[in-house]
Amino acid sequence: MDEFDTGFLLGLLVGEGHFGGDRRVPHVIVRMHIRHEGTFRWLQQALPGSRLYGPYRHGGRSYYQFMVRGSYLRTVLVPFKRRWRSVLDPHVAGRFDAMCSRYRID
Repeated sequence: MDEFDTGFLLGLLVGEGHFGGDRRVPHVIVRMHIRHEGTFRWLQQALPGSRLYGPYRHGGRSYYQFMVRGSYLRTVLVPFKRRWRSVLDPHVAGRFDAMCSRYRID
């Protein structure tokens, strides 16, 4: 990733990312309105081990859900976030650390 892509991805993860899991498998999710489809397509190219779901229409909302999980999360996205952890605000860093701890990601 070049410098712009790195910053753009970090910004999306800080502003829109959810760091959690389903009690078995950790995941990072970005959910936004369907008008951001171009951004989701960029995410798919930037993180080819990811998945894009949707569009969903639920409760008057229309959105896509982007997800990274499994070995791609552990081998690509987590090391990426760790490399840039020092620039994360305490709230986001704490959410990221909690996911890593809960799912025993080294």
